Amino acid sequence: MIEGDKKLATPGDVTTAFALLTRLPLPAAAPIGRSAEAAWAYPLVGGGLGLIAGMVGALALWLGLAPMLAAGLGLATLVISTGAMHEDGLADAADGLWGGWDKARRLEIMHDSRIGSYGVLAIGLSLLLRAAALGVLFAAGHVFAPLIVAGALSRAALAPMMALLPHAREDGLSVATGRPDAATAWLGVALALGLALILTGGAGIVAAITVSLAALAAGLIARAKLGGQTGDILGAAQQLSEIAALLTLSALLA
Repeated sequence: MIEGDKKLATPGDVTTAFALLTRLPLPAAAPIGRSAEAAWAYPLVGGGLGLIAGMVGALALWLGLAPMLAAGLGLATLVISTGAMHEDGLADAADGLWGGWDKARRLEIMHDSRIGSYGVLAIGLSLLLRAAALGVLFAAGHVFAPLIVAGALSRAALAPMMALLPHAREDGLSVATGRPDAATAWLGVALALGLALILTGGAGIVAAITVSLAALAAGLIARAKLGGQTGDILGAAQQLSEIAALLTLSALLA
């Protein structure tokens, strides 16, 4: 038990995590006030999305499409199922962090719905690198495991950032969600590590290390330029972490 009558984890947290991180038609089932506590289930969301994307990719390969085309369809499935929320966060973070000269201006740019040149380049590079890595993995016969592991590890990185970094602004999705405690964050990390080890062995552990470095870099930059994290920063961290995981797995498995 944590914080009085609050449990570390409940079954409804999984649905709540899916409702927060995806656009799948699932209702939030956890009690009101458990948005932050549901962060332990983020890796399950990432793994579930990876499974769905893997099914699309496997079907495309079975129909005779080239690995790169199948990888593109799998990646498109990931983007559609999340409503491109992480890609949007990456674009806003890139525009704000490198387009403003002080914290106030950076946050103002990140809040603007328009996308600038930094944001366009960030999204383009993210899609290119992930599609290329998946194409290499698909060609080598690795479809489901890399998608599941990359999805789980990249979402597991979010909870520690939420727990360790203060909010950079007074409103927004990150503030509304809240900050999980350490036990919640590390439970998610443990789940992701377990999935990585079971599905990809040592390669998954190496991927976890590169994901940690990517998330750490994102956190340090956000702290230096904003004094904390926002929903956009978390989205950017997820994208960088997923790229790191897929590149690592493509290097070690293919």
